[in-house]
Amino acid sequence: MADVIVTYKTPKDPAAFDKYYAETHIPIAKKMPGLRKYQISRGPVVSPAGPSGIHLIATLTFDNMDAVKAAFGSPEGKAAASDVANFATGGADIVFYDTREV
Repeated sequence: MADVIVTYKTPKDPAAFDKYYAETHIPIAKKMPGLRKYQISRGPVVSPAGPSGIHLIATLTFDNMDAVKAAFGSPEGKAAASDVANFATGGADIVFYDTREV
């Protein structure tokens, strides 16, 4: 399997972010080909030291890195990636990686 993690930093208007993310962005992102699972954090994202500055974490699961590359290269993936600028006023970081169970 391969995961994509998107960390969204605290936006200027958290309520507007949450509404847009749920109503607009998730439906766009869920159209990416090869997407197996889409999870988001619930409640505050904290660190051992306290607040993290992260508003939300999204984890998208695919079969492998080739599927990730194909998804993000597709029209649906490009639409999801370009949509981030419409709501992530605090910024966002994205990472891709292969996974294995241990």
